[in-house]
Amino acid sequence: MSPLSAPKTIAGKPVGPIGYGLMSKLHAEDSDVLSQSLSITRIALTLFGNITHDEATKPLKTALENGATFWNAGTFYGSPDANSLHLLKHYFTKYPEDASRVVLSIKGAYDGATQSPTASPEQIRASVEECLTLLDGLKSIDLFEPARVDPNVPIEESVRALAELIKEGKIGSYGLSEVSAQTIRRAHAVYPPAAVEIELSLFSQGALEKGGVVDTCCELGIPVVGYSPLDRGWLTGQFKTLDDIPKDDFRRFYPRFQPGNFEKNVELAEAVGNVAKKKGTTSAQVAIAWVQQQGVLPIPGSTKVERVMENTKYVELTQAETQELEKALSKSTVSGHRYPEIFRAHLNK
Repeated sequence: MSPLSAPKTIAGKPVGPIGYGLMSKLHAEDSDVLSQSLSITRIALTLFGNITHDEATKPLKTALENGATFWNAGTFYGSPDANSLHLLKHYFTKYPEDASRVVLSIKGAYDGATQSPTASPEQIRASVEECLTLLDGLKSIDLFEPARVDPNVPIEESVRALAELIKEGKIGSYGLSEVSAQTIRRAHAVYPPAAVEIELSLFSQGALEKGGVVDTCCELGIPVVGYSPLDRGWLTGQFKTLDDIPKDDFRRFYPRFQPGNFEKNVELAEAVGNVAKKKGTTSAQVAIAWVQQQGVLPIPGSTKVERVMENTKYVELTQAETQELEKALSKSTVSGHRYPEIFRAHLNK
């Protein structure tokens, strides 16, 4: 288990033990585009099916009322004219009293259409200004993250631009996403980040490697936020056969859901389910609790109120349960990379 304490504050504000990610599945119509390397990776609740803004706010309200005060949004969670910022504007227009209760993290400085980081000082400023315009003064940006490291811009330049925006009061703090331990150290030397966001789940444990991201954050005192704690649904226990995944579901493009990999991963997911069954909880709750045990704030996302209620219920694993989980998973290796090849160029940089 990591020695890093689970964060109780981020950007100087208290956060609950579980956060909330404002992302969901791709539209069916985006699947063909995804296969051509041109689509966004995640889509905001505003574009989930044909639901109204009011319906889309219900999961957010449920998350907040169940203690998920840290919200993670993105300019590329949806299209430029209908992304998670538009949903947030609607939410805080409807519930202005909640603005002070939510710690809002926004990922930006990223072109979702081309899957390219855009983190020059000018581009970062433009992205922040766009977010502020969309939020229309209803909610401040507590934390802004360039979604990925820009290979064409030294991280020091990006951080100096973010520090300037903090000084100007445009953003409360900044964070890093999908970065390496070395990048964290370089950024920290310029201006300490308020958080680092990584992918972490029972199926994706790379950040826990010795001397890696979590160890580095522990050393430097940086809170860690873990996205995809359920590994895109694998750790909910809902997948038994490939037929359980709709033909137009974006996950069919992900390696872990490909034939050959799928069958092996089902067995591992069932091992998590066995622990949950003995405990009288759900697989998702066990998986989220494991992430918390690593000293990381999990940010599961769902468009369904009942699923949000399930995911935000606090569950604590015993040492014996943790050992049982780790023993079961050590018998086999998760099959398949966490992302399709088209998205890997900017991971862990």
